[in-house]
Amino acid sequence: MDNPGSSILTALGGGSGIDFIKLADDLSDASFAFQRTTLESRNETLQTRISSASLLRNTLTQLASALGDRIRSGDLAPQANVGNSAVADVSTTSGVVPKGSYSLEVTQLAQGQTLVSKSYGSKDDLVGEGSLTIRFGAVDGASFTEDTSQTALDITVSDTDTLATLASKINSASGGSINAYVAQGTGGAQLVLKGKEGANSGFVLEPTSAATTPTATPGDLTYLAWNPASDAGELRQTSRDATFKLDTIEMSSASNTVKGLPEGLGFSLKATNIGAPTTISFSNDPAKITGVMQDFAAALNDLATSLNEEAAAFGGTLGNDAAARALKRDLAQLAGQTVMPGAAEGEPSTLADLGLKITREGRFELDTERLNETLASNPEGAAAMMTTGPFGLYATMDKLARNNTLRTNPGTLGGSVLRYEAQMERNDEKLEKIAAQQESMRSRLTSDLVAAERRIASSQSTLGFLQQQIDAWNGSN
Repeated sequence: MDNPGSSILTALGGGSGIDFIKLADDLSDASFAFQRTTLESRNETLQTRISSASLLRNTLTQLASALGDRIRSGDLAPQANVGNSAVADVSTTSGVVPKGSYSLEVTQLAQGQTLVSKSYGSKDDLVGEGSLTIRFGAVDGASFTEDTSQTALDITVSDTDTLATLASKINSASGGSINAYVAQGTGGAQLVLKGKEGANSGFVLEPTSAATTPTATPGDLTYLAWNPASDAGELRQTSRDATFKLDTIEMSSASNTVKGLPEGLGFSLKATNIGAPTTISFSNDPAKITGVMQDFAAALNDLATSLNEEAAAFGGTLGNDAAARALKRDLAQLAGQTVMPGAAEGEPSTLADLGLKITREGRFELDTERLNETLASNPEGAAAMMTTGPFGLYATMDKLARNNTLRTNPGTLGGSVLRYEAQMERNDEKLEKIAAQQESMRSRLTSDLVAAERRIASSQSTLGFLQQQIDAWNGSN
């Protein structure tokens, strides 16, 4: 193959008047034009493939994520029906599907201790210098049993602390275990202390006065001392646990918010119903499951349409991409895939049981007749497929998305993106080398051609002198 630079040199010819700087630029540019254009074209193709693979990868990931958000929102989980809604609100653990019905009898609500101090003139009265220790435990009548697992509070009280500033110090030191404030009532200012719910959340006040002779009067810290044996009306409410019967089994909780019960149940207890147990049952909303499956089929069609366009055997950007072909195979097998491996015979176990089907043309459709049959014959089985647990609709799509998008796996769309990016990086490195080689050639050619220009100019000067001599000789003859 002829050097393109030689063609330019031949076309321009030699001699004075030639722009040798431009000639050097043109020669160096033409010498590397084919390599540069080839690499730039390859990069354009790679960039298109990266965009296509990223689009499919993001679409698949977003589909799985949106499905998870939809299921986690709770509208697909079996909804609790409480016979007496005044007694409790019911919650369930994500991924667990409660079954059947339960009886609930609340015999006692949990409550925290409330202590109201003796009266002061105002919230700005000094309480006296010293230290205040607050110990936690159970108050039972005139006795107190300390809970040593709870750290006692030790509060330093200065000679400038008032009833109001002491309340602030208690709040700060307790970290939420006690809520303290000053109430100004008809009898004066009083320090109110409210503890958390639970029998072991009771507390006693043990002040130590800095005074030489404590007086236990306003202005001396010992005035705030309290324990159940010396109670003179300061105790307004005793701390206690909640007690209830679940299916006649007696249980207790330090809080009215009860978690960790069988079948993932949880309660927010609101009132007692002694002797009149209420019934808790669960039911599904078939319309919501149908709506999810309709939206799911539509989203799969959007993904399949993009995949068919991008990975078309003829003309598709990813026509030769193994990861795109793998995703096609996974989608084609989706409807018949077992997603509930532990399902008993007759229970729904595939997405086809939820009405998902794929046509010969590769389109996803919802077989509402098949879905309605499943919802009618086994609503609990259908609901079990609509959780964020290890099996079911979401787990299947989440696994499919991960298996087809991980960048660390060369056989996935993420792996394809990584591979194409690496190829572009190598091409860019080659382009940088070509640019350096082209600049080196341009510099060398410029130097050589400028030197040639000087030699041509010198030769033309000599020729001009000789021509003048010859003309002079001819004239003398």
